[in-house]
Amino acid sequence: MAEAVLTVRSLTGVEMTLPVAGPGMRSYAFLIDWQIRLLGALAVLLIVVLLRLLPGLPKPFAAHLLLGGGIVSVLIYLLYQPVAEIVTRGRTPGLRSAGARIVTLEGTTPGIGPLLVRNIFRLIDALPLCYVVGLVTCMLTEQHVRLGDIVAGTVMVCAAEEAGGPLDRLALHAQHSALPPDTAELVHDLLGRFNTLAPAQRTALALTVLRKVDPDFGASATPPEESVLRARLEALLGRIERS
Repeated sequence: MAEAVLTVRSLTGVEMTLPVAGPGMRSYAFLIDWQIRLLGALAVLLIVVLLRLLPGLPKPFAAHLLLGGGIVSVLIYLLYQPVAEIVTRGRTPGLRSAGARIVTLEGTTPGIGPLLVRNIFRLIDALPLCYVVGLVTCMLTEQHVRLGDIVAGTVMVCAAEEAGGPLDRLALHAQHSALPPDTAELVHDLLGRFNTLAPAQRTALALTVLRKVDPDFGASATPPEESVLRARLEALLGRIERS
């Protein structure tokens, strides 16, 4: 069976292929995250039980303590997954350990909405027990996605590289730049291909991109030098401008 891949096309027309995580990798990532949330919930219960053993603790307070600890434990168990995915931008501890991450069908980092949707549909994917529906869906779909991913428009891909890989760098640039995400992707892609393009082509593309941000840039008859164009592109992504 051929390895499933997600092929996305950047704004400059360059295709990027991302290997899709299979059911085994998905299961491994889930088990790691499940252990973390289970241990977190049990740790709260253990602390509550130990506190109730303190001598002289009023009975009404002890009862409220046990009730509060139980509620906190349940919340940790139920909310860990969606909160962890949102905070880590689709790379929970389990996903990092498995060398995977969650992306949209366009290869970008999903927003809060899709991440919440895919977690809400866990209630269906988990039926009738032990994620049977989700596992069967992963095995039958081309991109190994469960029902929650289909509805949310997300997919789990292999991303063994640590921060500094293509997706991580683009996300980092977007965080430190005032550019819209699509423009940030365009600048990032152009800089990555800058040295492979013909001089006239890279000058024309750079001017097009820079004028998208500043319509008056390069309005003179003589185009700016390549070093100036590249420095301006790098500055757009929050990099230190070359001297």
